[in-house]
Amino acid sequence: MKKPRQSWQLRDARAHFSTLVDKALSEGPQIVTRNGKKTVVVVSAREWERHNHRKVDLVEFFAGSPLRGEDIEIERKNDFARDIAL
Repeated sequence: MKKPRQSWQLRDARAHFSTLVDKALSEGPQIVTRNGKKTVVVVSAREWERHNHRKVDLVEFFAGSPLRGEDIEIERKNDFARDIAL
């Protein structure tokens, strides 16, 4: 059985773009290289959304923190506000 192709030279990716897209959909992310260096990754829209979708907002993040209710004490500097001429 042939190993799934995950890396493409830019000229091959350009010439076989439809196949590249099909493989990204069926086999996962496909790397495109230029001059032997990884340049871009082609992923399905579903995979892209999965990685870029914010699952919770900041308030929910802190509310769900495992440190919530741990009575952590943070020392604060007792500093006075400075006078500003307006």
